[in-house]
Amino acid sequence: MDHGDNPTGNYERTRALVGYVPRKQATVQTYKALGFKSGLEVHQQLKTQRKLFCRCPAGVFQHDAYDAEVIRHMRPTLSEMGEYDGTALMEKRTRKNILYRIKDETACTYDIDDPPPFPINREALAIAVRISLMLHLNVVGELHVIRKQYLDGSIPTGFQRTGILGIEGDIPLSFGTVRIMQLSIEEDSCREVSDVGHWRVYTTDRLGMPLIETVTYPDMTMPDQVAEAAHYIRFLCRSSGLVRVGPGAAREDVNVSVTGGTRVEIKGVSKIRWIPELVHNEAFRQHALLLIAAELKKRGCNPESWTIHHADVRSVGHAAQHDGMRRALEQGGRVAVVNLPRFAGLLSFFTQPGQSFADEISGRIKVIACLERPNMLHSEMLDDGQRALALALIAETKSELKPSADDAQVIVWGPEEDVVTALETIEERCHMAMLGVPNETRQSRPDGTTNFERVLPGPDRMYPDTDSAPIPITEEFIADCGRDLPPAVSDQMTQLSKWGVPRDTFTYLLRNNLVGLIESIANEFGARPKFLATLLAHTVKYLQGKHPDIEFPFERLRELFAFAKRTKLSEDAVRVLLRAMFDHPTLSPEDAFKAAGYNARPSEEILGRVASMHEQFDRVSTSPVNGARTRWIMGQLRPLALGNIPLSELRAHVDNVPARV
Repeated sequence: MDHGDNPTGNYERTRALVGYVPRKQATVQTYKALGFKSGLEVHQQLKTQRKLFCRCPAGVFQHDAYDAEVIRHMRPTLSEMGEYDGTALMEKRTRKNILYRIKDETACTYDIDDPPPFPINREALAIAVRISLMLHLNVVGELHVIRKQYLDGSIPTGFQRTGILGIEGDIPLSFGTVRIMQLSIEEDSCREVSDVGHWRVYTTDRLGMPLIETVTYPDMTMPDQVAEAAHYIRFLCRSSGLVRVGPGAAREDVNVSVTGGTRVEIKGVSKIRWIPELVHNEAFRQHALLLIAAELKKRGCNPESWTIHHADVRSVGHAAQHDGMRRALEQGGRVAVVNLPRFAGLLSFFTQPGQSFADEISGRIKVIACLERPNMLHSEMLDDGQRALALALIAETKSELKPSADDAQVIVWGPEEDVVTALETIEERCHMAMLGVPNETRQSRPDGTTNFERVLPGPDRMYPDTDSAPIPITEEFIADCGRDLPPAVSDQMTQLSKWGVPRDTFTYLLRNNLVGLIESIANEFGARPKFLATLLAHTVKYLQGKHPDIEFPFERLRELFAFAKRTKLSEDAVRVLLRAMFDHPTLSPEDAFKAAGYNARPSEEILGRVASMHEQFDRVSTSPVNGARTRWIMGQLRPLALGNIPLSELRAHVDNVPARV
């Protein structure tokens, strides 16, 4: 292995060693060789009037305005077994100031655990039971509320109230059945505004809103299967008509592991289309970390005896070339050069596209030491200029560090306290590298890669909520919740296929719970289901993108088709009318159509103009192009024909009626 003399070449060689291939080139065998497994945790807000354990309104969101700010500092507490959770200890080291922006309308003293919780929101409980039944889960006879620690500040009390409501269900997918482990009902957390340095800012409008979490077993063995499962659960929840939609209303956490690795959780994936790329890259990242661990073992590195050495850059010197280092020294901070014994060639070891093992260290420094990126240089920088600066600084400390050719070096800078935490974090992450893949949660990025977010929580973070009595879930309540369940998502897909609806429309139709509306309008007004489906998934979708400020209730299609049936509009005219309704959202279909230029005319009058149109074409054009005559005449007469005569009938007449002689 290259020991850092050519980091770019080493990065490419280790990429080949890892066997990384782009997702589009990966095969079933690719994932079998990795031992890829994945499971999902799907979070979905419920559409209720009130929050889960208080009486504040749900779904009222604040933007820039707020009435008060509160600052809190989180600290870890012992579990019922007298132990600390690893995530809690990590958050303590960050020394974060948590700032909450509060709007009176959506917050109360329950949010800071002042009064005990109100009785659970029965509306939310009923919705959660109904969705549990749709997932074929066994609903528990008694709901036990527990506390789950959250010391990242996302919940001001430091814990979330949650309870398991259903267990052991399943969903049918194209590749087989995926088992559902459980469904929980719980409180949503705060909305993060920013996280920079030692300050993390939240708004509390989302806090406490009812949420369900659906957890699958790790039954997916291909990245696209994970996305399919996420879509199915989302469509199923939407089909209830009882969940919230829009940005942040549904979020996925994805669990990934490979043979020899461990469970890593990718948190808060907001777009399902990102999932395949994220889990593909995570699988190879874990495989790369396992190869790094094997290499370190071969080099004789052991976390029990291995340690870092560091030395401070004493004068501005070369550090003056770097804005961050210069500021740190001018403000009384530190620039530390850290020697990593026997790590040569590993900092530039490929882990993800565009990332190497050095990014694993940098990510932890950002989160735990609160040093914003770029927060370090190292001896194997891929950028020649940055590597030259790093090597110059390393040379300044050579007499103290006495590095060997087998060592690598990292340079960090910042305030004194933060650099101390960074040094601890660097050593800790290198120790983890010797053991393989660390348990952690990672933050998704739109390019399909991930960053370190926090240590993966353990069972020590959960304990019974002594403020909440067990809640009986009676057979009668379950039966009431299970009345008139919507068709299964798989049955809706089958129905769309029977109608001949193109598959590219399925996601839009199921995401917006439109299959029932299509069937209802088709039955009531005699419209073709296939035409309705494409009208919604193509034309309406396009118009929504063109008019983002206009809210178009899908039920308005009933008005449109009632008018179309009454006036015997063609399908072409219906599309024109739909566009007119977007252009004039406050008008009735009839008035919108008139505003778009529609005038009622007898079909005989329109057809009677065809012969003279042939003559006009002969006067204005000598085009030899086949079909030019027909296209020109149709263009001239189309505005008159829309709403008065089917364009197909007009086209046939144009083709069959010759010009006057």
